[in-house]
Amino acid sequence: MTKSLPEIFIEVDYFQKNKAGNQVCGDSFMSQKLKGEGRIIGVLSDGLGSGIKARVLSAMTATMAMNYTALNETILRTARSIIDTLPKDEVKQIGYSTFCILDIDCFGNTKIIEYETPSFYLFRKGESIKIQKQRIPIERPDLADSYLWISEFRLEKEDRLVCFTDGVSQSGMGSEKLPAGWESQIEDYIQNLLLRQVGISAEELSRRIVIQAEKNDGYNLIDDASCCVVYNRTPRNLLVCTGPPYDPQNDSYLAIRVKEFRGKKVICGGTTASLLARELHIPIKTLPQQADTKEPPISSMDGIDLVTEGILTLSRVERILSEEEHSKAQAEGAAEQLVKLLHNSDQITFIVGTCINIAHQDPNLPVELEIRRNVVKKIKYLLETKFLKDVEISYL
Repeated sequence: MTKSLPEIFIEVDYFQKNKAGNQVCGDSFMSQKLKGEGRIIGVLSDGLGSGIKARVLSAMTATMAMNYTALNETILRTARSIIDTLPKDEVKQIGYSTFCILDIDCFGNTKIIEYETPSFYLFRKGESIKIQKQRIPIERPDLADSYLWISEFRLEKEDRLVCFTDGVSQSGMGSEKLPAGWESQIEDYIQNLLLRQVGISAEELSRRIVIQAEKNDGYNLIDDASCCVVYNRTPRNLLVCTGPPYDPQNDSYLAIRVKEFRGKKVICGGTTASLLARELHIPIKTLPQQADTKEPPISSMDGIDLVTEGILTLSRVERILSEEEHSKAQAEGAAEQLVKLLHNSDQITFIVGTCINIAHQDPNLPVELEIRRNVVKKIKYLLETKFLKDVEISYL
């Protein structure tokens, strides 16, 4: 019996661009899903100034917030600990790093703490919703005029949270069109965008906001600009089926699971594809490929979104996801197409057949040909830890 999938998924994504001329972004964003507690933690931090020094400060702030949260410190105590650790700049009379901490549980109950950062926005049914905030003074003589702002509310389906650094809110400042910066017009911009593109993803919305900020600055950002978006919505499901079952009597059961799955479907492996083609009575068609490519060909089957080779493709997917600074793949190879599907899905189910493919036990084959189960486990770990996906592996 397959596990029923929940009706809600909380998508978290961000986009950032460096200050013009800088090689390093001074803002940091980190997020983590605490599966045992059903919580999602996100931290957006802006280090004082720009460049490497700002990056170190913002990364330190975000890391501290994550570590304190992992120790189950309250979000308020976490914020105060960060402020006590990071000193105040004596010249500018401000903290070395601003931050916005998000803490969301599996029911959508949300806590947000803001410190010296532009206010977040909550959009519900395309309209901006005002949230009452509690103001708590910082109990330090050198920060007498600084406050923590605490918000508590419940996310509803299709709600979006939008947070950004002052590189976004202050973009365009001093220009004829935006003499005081973009802050007073951001709300209308996002609201109009949501009305035009109701289902826009968190990734795309955050990207559009930062790109507009860059445009406000004449395509020369005067500060690092970062935006984080949280989108509470119906999950997008993906099934990845690789390897035939250990017992051939389960072939028909595998075919039924693939046929009845609600969402996008991928088959990795020629033997698996042939098995399902036989059981489902669907022909396989090999698609034409470029003559200079060395990658295995992609096939097609009616009702299946992608049909690829098996272990080579999965191994390449694992390498792409492992990249330290991973950018969404743009190429059209089998592994890149599968990575795109993984990125655009929320709840991913792997059905892994445990029948051993003798060809992959040949010691003369490349070392990268690891046992299928280990490769899938690595992909699962990366999807859960780096991209906050919900991943399940089922063995047959």
